[in-house]
Amino acid sequence: MRVMVLVKATEDSERGYHPSPETDAMMAAMGRFNDALRDAGILVMADGLTPSCRGKRVTFDGADRNVIDGPFAQPRELLAGFWIWEVKDMDEALAWVKRCPNPMPGPSEIEIRPFHELE
Repeated sequence: MRVMVLVKATEDSERGYHPSPETDAMMAAMGRFNDALRDAGILVMADGLTPSCRGKRVTFDGADRNVIDGPFAQPRELLAGFWIWEVKDMDEALAWVKRCPNPMPGPSEIEIRPFHELE
């Protein structure tokens, strides 16, 4: 089963990455976690996203399109990064997320969403 593992943004991630001993240690821990995912054969893809101030949204209403420049409100509703994993089941994905180092300096949240799969 393929799942997308979504790292929710925080106010810290929306400020952008700034090197410091704390963020360097956090990135090193995340690199080791990604290595473990790769070694286990479940990592399909992973990447971080820039803050929403560098993004755009396009709204649709019939034939109309409207472009909205970032930044966007409510950091907890935004994404800071993602993985795509190939796992046996949701229990395996959950077990791996529980092993993940905290992806943010403070409180954070990770969401796991399965892809639609053809029967």
